[in-house]
Amino acid sequence: MRIGVPAEIKTDEHRVAITPAGVAALVARGHEVAIEAGAGVGSAIPDGAFEAAGAVAVKGAAAVWERSDMILKVKEPLEPEFEYMRRGQILFTYLHLAASEELTARLLERRVVGIGYETVQLSDGALPLLAPMSEVAGRLSIQAGAASLERLAGGKGLLLPGVSGVRRGRVTIIGAGVVGLNACVVGVGFGADVTILDIDPRRLSYVRDVVQGHVTTLMSNAANIEGAIASADLVVCSVLIPGGRTPRLVTRAHLQQMERGSALVDVAVDQGGCAETSRPTTHRDPRYVEEGVIHYCVANMPGAVPHTSTYALTNATMTYALEIADRGWRGAAERDPALGAGVNVVDGQVTHRAVAEAHGLDFTPFEATAG
Repeated sequence: MRIGVPAEIKTDEHRVAITPAGVAALVARGHEVAIEAGAGVGSAIPDGAFEAAGAVAVKGAAAVWERSDMILKVKEPLEPEFEYMRRGQILFTYLHLAASEELTARLLERRVVGIGYETVQLSDGALPLLAPMSEVAGRLSIQAGAASLERLAGGKGLLLPGVSGVRRGRVTIIGAGVVGLNACVVGVGFGADVTILDIDPRRLSYVRDVVQGHVTTLMSNAANIEGAIASADLVVCSVLIPGGRTPRLVTRAHLQQMERGSALVDVAVDQGGCAETSRPTTHRDPRYVEEGVIHYCVANMPGAVPHTSTYALTNATMTYALEIADRGWRGAAERDPALGAGVNVVDGQVTHRAVAEAHGLDFTPFEATAG
C-alpha cells in the first residue's frame, strides 16, 4: 500500500503522524511511505531521519495526497485539504466528527473511508489511540490552569500549591478517565487541593488509590457538580462520550458562582466542550473570559509538546496502521472489532452510530457498505 503523511496545517499544530521507526516498519512489510518535506520539523524529526528509514520526502501536500492510498494524519482535515481527497482513499487520523457537522458532510461528500483514532475501542471500553494524547492533555491541563490563574493571564493571581500560611488552590476535575486521572496526579503533585467527580465509583476508587488518598472523590450528580465548581479556583473538564458529543455539564450559572479570576480548562472542547461557555481556541491565543472566569479551550493541547506527543501517539497508532496497510481497511476492521469501531464514514455513509445520532443522519454498519 502507498501511505502518505502530510504536514499538519491546523494552527500551531507541530505533531506528525509517523516516526522514522514507523516508516521502517511499514517499508519492511513492502509498503511505500511518502512524507511531506518538513512535516516532522516541529517534532524535532528532520527529513533525513525519515529518508534514512525508507520514506520519500515529497514537496507539497497535494503530491502526498495524490500518490497515497492511505493518509496518516494527527488532526482532522481542514478546508484546503478537502480538494485532495478522492473516493475510497483511507483517512486515518483524529476526526471528532460528532462535534462538527460540516466536517462530517465534507467527508461524506468526498466519499472517503474515515477512521477516527478517537473511536477505536477495545472490548473493555478502553480507547487505545486516544489514551496517549489524553495522558498528555490531562497533565498539561494543570499547567495551563495554573498559568491561567496568574494575574498576567487575567486570573486572580493565585499560586496553585499555595505557600506557608496561605491556602492552596482548589481544583475540581469533572471526569475520572485518562485525562482526569492524569490531571489529578499532576494536581496532587503540584500540592493543590483536588476534588474529582465521576459517575463510576470503581473509577473513583482507582484514582484515590493511585494518589494514595490525597484527593476528594465525589459521585458526579447535579448537586455535587454545582458545589464543587462553586468552591473551585480551577475547573478541569475531562468528560468523554466515545464518538459522541460531550455533555454540557458546566453552565453559566455554575460559573457565576465562582470567584472572579478563577479558571476553567476544557480538555473536551474538541468534542464540543463540557462547558456551556466553551469554544475552541489556539495555542497562539488560548484564553478568553466568560462570566469573569478565564477559559483555556485549546482544541489540540498536546500540540504544545509535539516531540513527546508524536512519539506517544505513534507508539499506539502504528500497530493499527500496519494492519490496515497489510490487509486493507475492510480486512483489518473485520478482523479486529476495536478497529472496526473506529470506522466513522465509508463511501458517503456514516458508519459510527454516535456520529449519526449527533447529526440526525442514517447509520449504516461498515459491514453493510460497498466502499
